[in-house]
Amino acid sequence: MTDKIERTELHHRQIDIRFFRRSDGLYEVEGRLLDRKSQAFRRPLQDSETPAGTPLHDIAVRLVVDENSLVHDASASYSAAPFALCRQAAQTLEPLKGLRVGAGWNKRVRELLGGAASCTHIVELLGPMASTVHQGFAPKRVARMGEPGNEEHKSKVDSCYSYGRDREVVARIWPHLTTRKEAAKT
Repeated sequence: MTDKIERTELHHRQIDIRFFRRSDGLYEVEGRLLDRKSQAFRRPLQDSETPAGTPLHDIAVRLVVDENSLVHDASASYSAAPFALCRQAAQTLEPLKGLRVGAGWNKRVRELLGGAASCTHIVELLGPMASTVHQGFAPKRVARMGEPGNEEHKSKVDSCYSYGRDREVVARIWPHLTTRKEAAKT
């Protein structure tokens, strides 16, 4: 039996991302990043300590996309930030309009918003928001996979461990794309 190791929480980051269908035919993905310290701390440029549990960052980001994952609108807001100046970064998302959430998204976001161009935490949040858009549309994609001539499924092959072309999932779903010697029967 191992000795129990005690831990003391120092920081808590919460990320919450949700995907919505809107009544106008568009979709929204909302992301929120919340950082709190578990003990009192002194922020840079502050004269007094910030009490434990006080949000250091509380940032909300919203993307409006269509069914093709094209960004129609992008916005951010801050309920808490280390510096008043941080709140100005909420106005930096204009370059995302017209981009498609999909392959290359994270790289393009870093090119457009990386470094001093925007807020590091907004850029961090936009990656999992893109994954949430992908998951939000998953039922539509899955329904189309069986349609004659649909090649969309090919992009799934080798996209992750389970979808490796030499693994059972591909062998069972797309036997014509597997490299297994014998495709599994369903």
